[in-house]
Amino acid sequence: MKPAFSVIFLTTLIGAAQGLFLALFTHQSYSMFGLLQMQSDVFYGYGSVMALLLLVGGLIASFFHLGRPERAWRSAAQWRTSWLSREVIVLPAFMGIVFLYGAAHIFGFKAELVTLSTGLVIDLTAVLGVIGTLLAFALFVCTGMIYACLRFLREWHTPLTVINYVLMGGSSGFILAAFYSAKMASSQTGFFSGWAIIITLLAFVGRAVSLVRNAHLKPKSTIQTAIGIKHPNITQRSMGAMGGSFNTREFFHGKSQTFIRMIKPIFLLLSFMIPLALLALGMHTPLLLGIIFVIQYLGLLAERWFFFAQANHPQNLYYQTIG
Repeated sequence: MKPAFSVIFLTTLIGAAQGLFLALFTHQSYSMFGLLQMQSDVFYGYGSVMALLLLVGGLIASFFHLGRPERAWRSAAQWRTSWLSREVIVLPAFMGIVFLYGAAHIFGFKAELVTLSTGLVIDLTAVLGVIGTLLAFALFVCTGMIYACLRFLREWHTPLTVINYVLMGGSSGFILAAFYSAKMASSQTGFFSGWAIIITLLAFVGRAVSLVRNAHLKPKSTIQTAIGIKHPNITQRSMGAMGGSFNTREFFHGKSQTFIRMIKPIFLLLSFMIPLALLALGMHTPLLLGIIFVIQYLGLLAERWFFFAQANHPQNLYYQTIG
């Protein structure tokens, strides 16, 4: 498939935002149970602002993928059957909850709703955090299922697609949270860095498994079945159009196999290996953690490009790989 950079930026930006929000509320949840030191409302509030900015950036990027942006609202109409429509509904709902969660912390809207028998106080921010967590995972599922539900694209049609979206978004979000805490609450950086190592390692395993799986996929169709001729020796001599066509441009990435082979180790290094190595050094300075996040984000851009390019549309059996 031909990667669309608007979708690449959309999925990576909102993935980092989801991961960052989950990191913030995970910390608050630990603190509510006395496992960590509760941080100031400013810490959770401004962290939510950062997550919201990433979500807005991803939303803006998505509009560049629309042929008629003024009709974007129609994309939610098929929510009963379309994962894309569900994503269009869940994304603004999640953005609204992130906004309310951050505003509740910044402006002190923390009304106590329930006091449990253990003495644990459940306030408004805790309820918003739980709702936001559910919406964050729902958004991960909707985004991943847009691709995983496509049976004819076998590289995507696997539960690993959704799992990897969750893990890679969580990894980038917790690394960003570690950078943020190093600036705002350095005593808590170890918590976020520790979880970042665990989630990044799981993301590496998940992506490696998907790469191995896809490398062993065998096409169910051949060029003979594509054109309905059983002769054993068939070669394509023309793409069927002198200047190319929609099919030859939009269903093929246009890059050489050498380029494809090069980008795989690059995104594995940038997205997983280098961040893991640097995080393991335990140097939790804002500068280093900021560099780690930038390195990983560049790797995730390459990973997402590869994710789209690796999907081989069945129509390419007819048009081959002429771009």
